[in-house]
Amino acid sequence: MNEKLKDELIQALIDQKEIFGDILFEKDIKRKTGVVKNLSEEAGGKSLLVQKKEGWQKAESLRELNDLIKDCTNCPLHKSRNKFVFGVGDPDADVLVVGEGPGAEEDKQGEPFVGRAGKLLNDILKAINFERNAVYIANIVKCRPPGNRTPMAEEMDACFPYLDKQIELIKPKMILALGLTAAQGLLKKKDSLTKLRGNVYEYKGIRTMVTYHPAALLRNPQWKRGCWEDVQKFRKLYDEMQ
Repeated sequence: MNEKLKDELIQALIDQKEIFGDILFEKDIKRKTGVVKNLSEEAGGKSLLVQKKEGWQKAESLRELNDLIKDCTNCPLHKSRNKFVFGVGDPDADVLVVGEGPGAEEDKQGEPFVGRAGKLLNDILKAINFERNAVYIANIVKCRPPGNRTPMAEEMDACFPYLDKQIELIKPKMILALGLTAAQGLLKKKDSLTKLRGNVYEYKGIRTMVTYHPAALLRNPQWKRGCWEDVQKFRKLYDEMQ
């Protein structure tokens, strides 16, 4: 099998997982990626949250938090990262947008959602009267998984407390989760994206909705109509809360 066909096949499987969830391909993906199951062993036998635990948990601003966690080595993803991708936007934003993890361009620039997927996200936000700099954008994991693969559960568990602290500091009124990984990471549900979309959930009292990841929309333009319906509902709910 040539490399181009192999890449296309892998991407097709990723898109299927985006819709149907972890039931498909989970065991095979874990076997092929060779990611260690016990990340505490990878970290030298230490607990995942030992590093700078006291410091970052006491951070009083996003800048302080970033300074305390930007050199994190709590999971193997740090080994291949170029830049730690903390997040960007208004620290007092009403809306938090959460994606999966950095891609190649994000890893290079140190900012989430740049490149084609970032441009599409900007257009989606603008279509419902939000500017990029008026919301806050972050990811479930802050280091790029090799080959842009889906983050492993252990990697998400290691990084999620940082996102949780960001949410505590920002205090958004609403959260928009982009894609299945972001939705499952936040809501701890194993449902498919199809089941998760269109519903209103709560994360620690914050209204949360789910839609497609912009990168998935670029590969599957037929999903854009569903995304438009999702974000219109999100905007309507936001307006009702004001």
